[in-house]
Amino acid sequence: MSDRFEYVPPSPFRRLADLIGDQKPGREPIVMTIGEPCHPIPDFVIDIIRQHQAEYGKYPPGDGTPMVRQAIADWLTRRFDLGKAIDPDRHVLPLCGTREGLFSIPLIVVPLNTGGEKSKVIIPNPFYHSYAGAAVAAGAEPYFVNADKTTGFLPDLDALPDDILADTACFFLCTPANPQGAIADINYLKKAISLARKHDFTLLVDECYSEIYDTIKPPGALEAALELGQGFKNILVFNSLSKRSNLAGLRVGLCAGDEALISRFLKYRNLGAPQVPLPHLAAAAVTWADETHVIANRRRYQNKIDIAEDILKDRFGFYRPPGGFFLWLDVSEFGGGEQAAMKFWSQAGVKTLPGSYLSRTSTQRGTNPGENYVRIALVQSETTTQEALKRLRGLT
Repeated sequence: MSDRFEYVPPSPFRRLADLIGDQKPGREPIVMTIGEPCHPIPDFVIDIIRQHQAEYGKYPPGDGTPMVRQAIADWLTRRFDLGKAIDPDRHVLPLCGTREGLFSIPLIVVPLNTGGEKSKVIIPNPFYHSYAGAAVAAGAEPYFVNADKTTGFLPDLDALPDDILADTACFFLCTPANPQGAIADINYLKKAISLARKHDFTLLVDECYSEIYDTIKPPGALEAALELGQGFKNILVFNSLSKRSNLAGLRVGLCAGDEALISRFLKYRNLGAPQVPLPHLAAAAVTWADETHVIANRRRYQNKIDIAEDILKDRFGFYRPPGGFFLWLDVSEFGGGEQAAMKFWSQAGVKTLPGSYLSRTSTQRGTNPGENYVRIALVQSETTTQEALKRLRGLT
């Protein structure tokens, strides 16, 4: 039995279940742990699936359909002002949800370990656990880089040692960041791309929260790459309809960028990757083309950020997250994230996620940047969100 996954922290939600155990909620429970959107899905999606339901009887192709690839390319071009740079047949692959792609991609960019030092995979800390699992599955060593308040909640690119960069196979970057909401500006993205090209590693940019933002529209790595020149060399971006369109269950994501990497990724996907059913691809193509529901969705999250600011503006180190739909609250007054999560549940009936479950001790600094935080997902209705945050504010 392989022991490689012993290096990967267990699921944060499994850890939370173990922490809570048999503890009953102090009030009617409100769950704010999982980033699962509760807003309505676009009205047209079910109709399109029904129109194509006979296609559930067909095997879907590994590269999706020309229609969905074109829809993705068109959306990327509009959203990130890419001109004529994106070719839907060379630069784009549909995914069975972004997590599948993020987990699989190191298998094609991490070189085989022939007995020497393992390649490094740089991971922002806190992090999406699939990044760490992907690194280990590919036979690499995760290298955790703190992204805390002192670094603007993004990895400090200038602090990355040259010897680590020289051994790096890929670098996961999430913008807007989960859970802190920080947005990498265009200059930050250019610097990250330049490092990838200088040290010949792949920059993997998770942009799943790109359409949920407060006042500043997040730039994308593809547009930064074009400004630098050399096309999309060394760059792959990932996005999905889960957050943008509240379609987490549709399982449609995208990977786009470096033509050579896309070609290699398709070869892998034709061997063993899960494929997206054809009716879902048809619905996805129309969904990528529609922005009306995205604007309405973003306004709902902005409204909930307004509610949070009104209630918590002078508690828990509150700040307005520039992007995403999480609050990253400093709960050191309660002794740290685990203690706060237990208090919030046992006294207020609000289930939150300890920040240390989303992070681990940094490879660089030897500290856990999530120790004194909890993450709160603002995915419930405005009324439920207001009730939950009022309960938390009243705790001492």
